[in-house]
Amino acid sequence: MILKIMSLFLIGMMVLAMFGKLRMPRIGFKKNVKCDKCGRYRIGKGPCSCERQG
Repeated sequence: MILKIMSLFLIGMMVLAMFGKLRMPRIGFKKNVKCDKCGRYRIGKGPCSCERQG
């Protein structure tokens, strides 16, 4: 009985993981992850550190 419950739980988790993988690339995808001037990764919404210095 416990084996049956565990297998159903694992199958359910696998189905949820498959749906999550299908939907995640569309959510929160940012085009500008790197700075155009220096090529560093941008963190947050503000300007890059190279733009703030000079």
